[in-house]
Amino acid sequence: MDTDKRTVALITGITGQDGSYLAEFLLEKGYEVHGVVRRSSLPNTGRIEHLLENPLLTLHYGDLSDSSRLVGLVEATQPNEIYNLAAQSHVRVSFDEPEYTGDTTGLGTIRLLEAIRTVGLDTRFYQASSSEMFGASAPPQGEETPFYPRSPYGAAKVYSYWVTKNYRESYGIFASNGILFNHESPRRGETFVTRKITKAVALIVAGKQDSLHLGNLEAVRDWGYAPEYVEAMWLMLQAKEPDDFVVATGTQYTVQNFLELAFGHVGLNWEKYVRFDEKMLRPAEVDALVGDAQKIGRLTGWAPSVHTPELARIMVDADMEKLKTEGETWIDEAKKV
Repeated sequence: MDTDKRTVALITGITGQDGSYLAEFLLEKGYEVHGVVRRSSLPNTGRIEHLLENPLLTLHYGDLSDSSRLVGLVEATQPNEIYNLAAQSHVRVSFDEPEYTGDTTGLGTIRLLEAIRTVGLDTRFYQASSSEMFGASAPPQGEETPFYPRSPYGAAKVYSYWVTKNYRESYGIFASNGILFNHESPRRGETFVTRKITKAVALIVAGKQDSLHLGNLEAVRDWGYAPEYVEAMWLMLQAKEPDDFVVATGTQYTVQNFLELAFGHVGLNWEKYVRFDEKMLRPAEVDALVGDAQKIGRLTGWAPSVHTPELARIMVDADMEKLKTEGETWIDEAKKV
């Protein structure tokens, strides 16, 4: 890379949880950041609203289903680093929309890799892989654990993982897979279980909601803090050689444990409010995902500092504050979720 010029990054999925934190992180390091945004009739830049006035940030309309647009964006921006974070990322929804999930989460990756190859750009590519690729494989799961996906989303991510390795080995592209285990934050989408829980806590405390409907409470997950995980993404692309890394805390909690932590933070007993809803079960459940992140710690020095108990408190406090500042507007939006 030319050290006399500002480093340029291209982020797909910049409006999502991870994309927004990664954009912040890179802008703070002085990067020129280009973000790909899907065109929609309603604004979808809420998570990056505070960054839009930054002169080093430029947004471009684009979609992982449009290969010619991806070629044009890669050629026009000439990024030193590309972070592919865009996907249909909701596991339960992937059962309802399997074809769309495969097209964006799976084929979208090869379209972007093909854009890099077609342009002939010497860039570093990060692929957002997922712990859902492990599925039914027993924990702890590390880089050598066999994949056994239990959803269309997990299967699509396995495809993306392997084409990333294939383009690395076939064309010499610096392409790395980050196999991130569950990572949450106040910017997590409100249909994901952790955020659904913390938002419900805030609304119940305010007397605006009286119950919370959930599916499998026994699922075991390794939850980390999203802002820390985007640093791990960046570290992978600073390494001497491309590789594949698990990013996780190595700790395990059930959904019920998260309920206990979130409701307990405000002095409530979760059992008084939570109702089982069979419609929220997946057709094929993933019982336990717990990561072994020794490799990335050894090779880059990355280590998590926020674990599930603190994470639950951070998210509950943020939702309580959001309710205080946005009031009825937020409550009305909650009813739509």
